[in-house]
Amino acid sequence: MKFFNYKRVPYAEIRAFSVHILTASGSFLAFLGVVAAGEHRFVDMFWWLGLALLVDGIDGPIARKVRVKEVLPNWSGDTLDNVIDYVTYVLLPAFALYQSGMIGEPWSFVAAGAIVVSSAIYYADMGMKTDEYFFSGFPVVWNMVVFTLFVIQASELTASIIVFVSVFLTFMPINFLHPVRVERLRTLNLAVFFLWALLGGYALLLHFDTPAWVVWGVVATGIYLYVVGAVLQVFPNLGR
Repeated sequence: MKFFNYKRVPYAEIRAFSVHILTASGSFLAFLGVVAAGEHRFVDMFWWLGLALLVDGIDGPIARKVRVKEVLPNWSGDTLDNVIDYVTYVLLPAFALYQSGMIGEPWSFVAAGAIVVSSAIYYADMGMKTDEYFFSGFPVVWNMVVFTLFVIQASELTASIIVFVSVFLTFMPINFLHPVRVERLRTLNLAVFFLWALLGGYALLLHFDTPAWVVWGVVATGIYLYVVGAVLQVFPNLGR
């Protein structure tokens, strides 16, 4: 006598919902980052944030592989992803900036407030992507910006300029790179992005006691990633 009929188990649904759980796990990783930032353990915070970004990078391809949208049409992976992205890309980095007092008082508070408000508005923009998958306006990747500020141990003036210029550019029709989806110069763009990530990871291992060559490497690769979208916008045939 069989007490369990394996044919009745909705494997497709379980598998698809597991992807949503994977995506949602990024919120717990972000929570651990908030705890670390609240205790001024910024190195630990960025490790948790890095794990959250790893989850963000792998859940999309997995979701497409198991056809999550078709199997679970009433559950919006896009909405869930946006919620997690806002926490990991915006809220946690803004909190770290505030907690660090990098820009001094009261400007660290003002800068964090400007980041979270401008980013919330940006997420509501239905036209944030161009036909070539560039971001139109600064794409609120505050995790990368704030992390870079920590790596280079930016001065108050430098940090202020970078933060408030980026907030302003959020609403400007200037292209910013999506290193994976933009086809033009994709190989070079990915190489620069991975170099930035490797240098940043090394800086974390050193607890931000970073040698000059790493600092300049992070600066050079960061500037490239920040401006190459605008360069390709000005020169539309470059990289075709």
